[in-house]
Order: sequence, then C-alpha cells, then structure tokens
Amino acid sequence: MASQNRDPAAASVAAVRKGAEPSGGAARGPVGKRLQQELMTLMMSGDKGISAFPESDNLFKWVGTIHGAAGTVYEDLRYKLSLEFPSGYPYNAPTVKFLTPCYHPNVDTQGNICLDILKDKWSALYDVRTILLSIQSLLGEPNIESPLNTHAAELWKNPTGRSFSGLQRDSGGLHWTPSASALLLIPYSNR
Repeated sequence: MASQNRDPAAASVAAVRKGAEPSGGAARGPVGKRLQQELMTLMMSGDKGISAFPESDNLFKWVGTIHGAAGTVYEDLRYKLSLEFPSGYPYNAPTVKFLTPCYHPNVDTQGNICLDILKDKWSALYDVRTILLSIQSLLGEPNIESPLNTHAAELWKNPTGRSFSGLQRDSGGLHWTPSASALLLIPYSNR
C-alpha cells in the first residue's frame, strides 16, 4: 500500500544513488551505468513536457511521459510510453511504445511507433532525452510518407485543413470514434 503512494522520481533518484539493479542483478556493467547516467541527465535537463523513470528498481524498463506540444492537436494531452532497453544498449535501440492510446499517422493501435531513430537510423549517441524529444516532435510533425495508421495519415493529408473529424479528445488522449460528434481542425500551417 505504501509503495503505491511513493514518488517515482524520488524512488528513481534513491535507486540510482544506491546503484540499484534490476531483478537478477543485470544492471552491473556499462549498460546499467549508462542508464543511471541518462536518468540523472534527464532529471537535471529541465526539458518541459518530457520525463521518464525506471519501473521500480529495474533500470531496463522505464515509463516515460510526453506532453503534446503547443499549437498542435495534441496540446494539453499527456501520453505515457514504455521504454525497454536491450542488453546491447546503447548499440541497439530500445523498444518504445505508447501505453496511452494515441491516434497518429505514425502510431498503430498497439502503440508501436514508426520513427527512424528507433529503427535503422539508431545511433549509440542517442539517449532517452533524444528519444522523448523526437517522439514529442513527431506528434506535431508526422511522417505521412511512412504511416503505421493509414487512416490518420489520410486525414492529416487532407488539403482542406487536415480535419480530424470523428476524433474524441479526453484525458486518455486522442481517439478515433466513428460516432463522435467532435470535429477538430489542425491548421494547415501547423505541419
């Protein structure tokens, strides 16, 4: 019960200071040290609208949060993501998925994300901060040439203002619901 009310940021800082390891002690070595360093860097960066912390004491599984950028249809919405780091990190990209449903041309219904830096353009120089900022940017500037959600891509391409008709906006995010009466317009100038 007490663990439900603890602050994830405070728990993460304490875990980093103690050199906490995921189950089985797998955080030893360069990957664990790199993830501890990235956690501290992210927490100290002061970037608005992004955050991420390990799930409990497991440095290889994080939960991130992204706030939609101002001037986009995602403004004032908050999305949770899962980040899972392989044992070959940072030479291998982490697996990143939306936990909060996100109606977007580059996000499928299972939360998978089509973003080149998470696939073939991955570099060991990237870090959690880079990933979160890139996904936050992708929300407002989708790559409609490589969609995972073709329906959302077609709506985004609409030359009359990219109307996302039929979208339901609520605390859980932006969702496509054919019966929704809401009509959201994305100004064409906000590509």
